[in-house]
Amino acid sequence: MTFLARQERFARIGSTNDAVRAWLAAGTPEVCLAVADEQTAGRGRAGRAWVAPPGAALLLSVGFRPAWLAPGHAWRLAAIVSLAMADAVEDAAGLRERAIRLKWPNDLVVEEDAPAGGVGAGTGPEARGRETPGMGDGPIRKLGGVLGEADGLGTADPRLIVGIGINAGWRRADFPAELAPAMSSLHEASGGRPIDRALLLDGFLARLEARVEALRAGRFPIDDWTARQLTTGRLVRLEGHGRPPEEVLAVGLDPATGALLVADPAAPGGERAIHAGDVVHVRLAGAAPAAAAGV
Repeated sequence: MTFLARQERFARIGSTNDAVRAWLAAGTPEVCLAVADEQTAGRGRAGRAWVAPPGAALLLSVGFRPAWLAPGHAWRLAAIVSLAMADAVEDAAGLRERAIRLKWPNDLVVEEDAPAGGVGAGTGPEARGRETPGMGDGPIRKLGGVLGEADGLGTADPRLIVGIGINAGWRRADFPAELAPAMSSLHEASGGRPIDRALLLDGFLARLEARVEALRAGRFPIDDWTARQLTTGRLVRLEGHGRPPEEVLAVGLDPATGALLVADPAAPGGERAIHAGDVVHVRLAGAAPAAAAGV
């Protein structure tokens, strides 16, 4: 694939993010890709570990040199990686359109047993990311997570690595007991459909190429990004970094910074921005702890 300057598959590796970081540091041009069947030192946000048996998940990292993107918009690369994977997952698993949702800041989730057509439509950028949730009553379970790591943003040699892990053929009977209440896989979400990870990867890369080209041309799919958000319109519990846990209403997302907007009567305009680095955990109020994901 000409879109990729370098790609390599590993049967077993510590971390695909670490592999791509080393390539970029050595001068490899964008876009580069590392894919693994198993990781021994995978990680997620705040140092959490990735848990997946060999061959049960699609594990990959993509490397960019985003000198063409404003440093404050680097988060948009992780966003389009998530969107490309969401589209590819729905195709590979035979799921309805927008069955895969994004839970801010870095999770891909599915509402199992949700009625068809239950996802709310997105609004325009003027609404700053608001949508009508329009969700069904099915349990919300985590399919995977995204980890973005940057070096040199704002310099002449910016490098960004976006890793993503998606639970693919993992059967519910084999889920770790401590994670089973909050996790799912494509096998389970599709009702037992066989998941071909090679075809899933191909579908993801084709969609990612188109989205990277659009972003290079200055087009970010704000409507698609906001329409897939699960967090908007829900009570969320913010935790971490020594701050007391706080339960707030998520009212939208800031398309300029990617921040979560929460209701705060004391703030100007009645809203406060929460950035990904401000918190360790963002949970839906009353939800079980999310399954770990990392790269």
